[in-house]
Amino acid sequence: MEHARRKSLRDPDERVELPGVLEEYVEIGGYTVARTVQAPGWRYSQEDPRAGDDGGWCQAHHVGVVVSGRWGAELRDGTVLEWGPDDVFDCPPDHDGYTIGPEPCVMIEWAGVRTFIGSRGKLADRVLVSLLLTDLVDSTPTALRLGDVTWRDVLARHRHTAREEVEAFGGRMVDWTGDGLLATFDGPARAVRCAAAIRDATRAQGLDVRAGVHVGEVTIEDGGLTGVAIHETARVMAVAAGGEILVTEITRGLAAAAGLRFEDRGSYELKGLPQPMSLSAYAGEA
Repeated sequence: MEHARRKSLRDPDERVELPGVLEEYVEIGGYTVARTVQAPGWRYSQEDPRAGDDGGWCQAHHVGVVVSGRWGAELRDGTVLEWGPDDVFDCPPDHDGYTIGPEPCVMIEWAGVRTFIGSRGKLADRVLVSLLLTDLVDSTPTALRLGDVTWRDVLARHRHTAREEVEAFGGRMVDWTGDGLLATFDGPARAVRCAAAIRDATRAQGLDVRAGVHVGEVTIEDGGLTGVAIHETARVMAVAAGGEILVTEITRGLAAAAGLRFEDRGSYELKGLPQPMSLSAYAGEA
């Protein structure tokens, strides 16, 4: 049975004060909710120490509401967006945010917070992560059947839902890969459970996805990721059937300890990889 819970931003779980910006967070129901106060004259690319990790462009997808003051964002393509009191905002990644006018801007956010928090410190060049790659099944014939306009709407809804699930499971969106996504997690169980949540939500939208989950080292470069582990994850995903979540042997060994069940799928010769890989399919909770 679900239980109602209450937390107050007056007593936050975490409080971070940086030059020109105060951020207070609470974790509740699998979500992170933040109150951000930006000082007059604050600009992400010029004032925030996190900007160096992102090349001056914030990589978070912010969704929230402006309580007071005004907030602006310049996108990499030159588009300028502005929001004022009571405006609900949906600001995509690759933006430079700033305060407009002489008063502080106060905002409440419920999406994009974990990505923003995660970029606070400088990460090592090589890190061990759990990788999730997804792909929509039969997207081309579906797009042809629906037509361009309807397909764009369907794809936008899918992406919004998938991003919400990544954030709900504590992941970090890295990139959209055509009709799918690449995300990282701090543990394989979170990645697998997120894949299952995306699959279930996508089926409710009349679509289907395949997914691959792998644990490996990657290199962080200019806010993006590179490394053989990403290619390995892509090859694993490519052989998954519709609705199937395939994982590598190392992923299964680590995630099984968290109570996840798997079914053997045998050994696969994967394109471009020198050695066969033993794969398993996620089969639910133990």
